[in-house]
Amino acid sequence: MELFSAAFFVSLINIIFIDLILAGDNAIVIGMAARKLPRKVQKKAILYGTGGAVLLRILATLVVVWLLNIPWLLAIGGALLIFISYKVLTDDGDHDTIKAESTLWPAVRTIVIADAAMGLDNVIAVAGASGQHMILVVIGLLISVPIVVWGSTLFIKLLNSFPWIAYVGAAVLAYTAAHMITTEPKLISIFGDKPMMRISFITIIVAGVLLLGHLKKRQNQRPGGKKTHSDPATHS
Repeated sequence: MELFSAAFFVSLINIIFIDLILAGDNAIVIGMAARKLPRKVQKKAILYGTGGAVLLRILATLVVVWLLNIPWLLAIGGALLIFISYKVLTDDGDHDTIKAESTLWPAVRTIVIADAAMGLDNVIAVAGASGQHMILVVIGLLISVPIVVWGSTLFIKLLNSFPWIAYVGAAVLAYTAAHMITTEPKLISIFGDKPMMRISFITIIVAGVLLLGHLKKRQNQRPGGKKTHSDPATHS
């Protein structure tokens, strides 16, 4: 992939969108960890904590990008990302275990640690969407930072108002996962010179994730079922 080519910018937009789709959890983590701080300290905690979390995430993503060059790990990462794309539609968003801190640096530490623990899905998704392009990873995550910090609360509200956005996000993740699997060097004999096989596989994966996720979501929303979404306002 050439730097600043059409494919580069398409992948960049894909990375930013993926980060937005997966940013809801991180926004809730930030809010939960900083909610007991005085207002004048909250902004510092959010800024420092997010900055540390982002630096850690960039390093982790670059490591994953490098690891994806190891045989079979691209396919394994793709398989894991299929589950993540399914989770986007079915996750209940329960974050009651996030501890709220009353002083600045413990809150910053909580934000960084919790984000790292919950950020595996972002790392794998961004690494896969980047096509193993290191510069693209860094640029994509740096652009996503202000969007996630200042826009994630708005995005959560949009997701609650327009549930179809989650389906678009799940489809993007599922496509990225299937693309990772079909570009696995060890599977080149299956997908390399068979475009119809590749297209069919990607279509089946995307359709399967959306169908199974939708069915699970409906099941969770039935009386007595597990709730699929928590109200972000309750975590503020």
